[in-house]
Amino acid sequence: MTSSPSEEQHSAMTTAPTVYVATCDLAAQLRGRAVPASREEALLRSGTGWVPADLAITGFGPIADNVFGSTGDLRLMPDPATRVDIPADGGLPGTRLYLADQTLPDGTPWECCPRRFLTTALEELRAELGVTVIASFEHEFTLAGTAPSPPFSFERYRTAEPFGSDLVTLLEQAGFAPETWLPEYGDAQHEITLSPAEGLVAADRAVLLRELVRDLARRRGLRACFAPLLAPEGTGNGVHIHLSFRDADGNPALHDPSRPGGLSELGTRFSAGILRHAPALTAVTAASPVSFLRLTPHRWSAGGAFLAERNREAMLRICPGTGPDAGAQLNLEYRAADATANPWLALGVLLRAGLEGIRRGYPEPVVWPESVTEAELAAVPPLPKSQEEALDALEKDDVVGGFFAPDLLTTYLAVRRAELAALAGLDDAERCRRIADVH
Repeated sequence: MTSSPSEEQHSAMTTAPTVYVATCDLAAQLRGRAVPASREEALLRSGTGWVPADLAITGFGPIADNVFGSTGDLRLMPDPATRVDIPADGGLPGTRLYLADQTLPDGTPWECCPRRFLTTALEELRAELGVTVIASFEHEFTLAGTAPSPPFSFERYRTAEPFGSDLVTLLEQAGFAPETWLPEYGDAQHEITLSPAEGLVAADRAVLLRELVRDLARRRGLRACFAPLLAPEGTGNGVHIHLSFRDADGNPALHDPSRPGGLSELGTRFSAGILRHAPALTAVTAASPVSFLRLTPHRWSAGGAFLAERNREAMLRICPGTGPDAGAQLNLEYRAADATANPWLALGVLLRAGLEGIRRGYPEPVVWPESVTEAELAAVPPLPKSQEEALDALEKDDVVGGFFAPDLLTTYLAVRRAELAALAGLDDAERCRRIADVH
């Protein structure tokens, strides 16, 4: 539930002509409704109408078969804390954007709301482990319309101007605390990272970041694409999800210098849950028909379900800190994700799977050192080879399936299988192109 707007929020009503309130759906698309700016106060008090079947819209547009049909009503209830103002620019008027919870008409939570899925997971971790989740989503994307340039080069950094500087300014004005903006390895590829934040804030920023990047690119005559692959043999765009915990006193809860990798017992047992349920989790975190072309060895993505120090082929990588505050900086990086995933669901399933590792007492996994060889890793469990395999794993995994309300799980599987069916018979190159058109 969200609170009524405060006096400060009332006094900050936008001068833009419209206000857009949105949710991120199961296809990882931002969808919502705009209202006149004159109705912003009413919007913050009571939301705007929405329909349960909207949850079943696929990334390609058609609606998947679903349990809701034409019945039912919902409200999109904006969270004032998510407000972002996009200034008038490039011939377009400014607008104000809010993210929303999907609620029942009386304002009570709807069990199929993806944002509620994450807030419930965060509440469970706080209640059972006494920890606050700190997270960050590290996004890669390609920027079409710029001149060819070498990887990681100053030339590429400058070629993207003024887009890059405008993006950093926009994110800073939105309070997103950008950390780095850099030219990446792949053709026309760039990366933007945001400072760590509490779990819901980090996921909200991930949802909004993608839209802000794409919107700014359009206004600059460019095209930003977050698809996991633009071509089967190309360099992929990943989303690395960084996780750490703080205890009730604000102290880091993942660091223990006496243990392998410096990872605490809590962190290692949490990792056990993610690794145990890796096949099912990837159905949510790598959520497109081409995502699994990228999740193979030697692509610097995730070559297997293992935990390791400083190894960018690991599904879970232990990221060390530096300097006197190294312990507080240590975090887990989940690498088997991309921007076809809904950030609320992706972070939510990781937290719940990790919590199950602790609840069920799964054996602690091996923490492979930085010096591990490929031969030594030959026996680690592989990730699914296709989205079909991952979706089947999700459907069969009663633990991960149990994280979802039944209608939410059924609809998620229907949406993703409808997208698969829409690409049936196409070769990998065409599948990549179709997914790139969406993301």
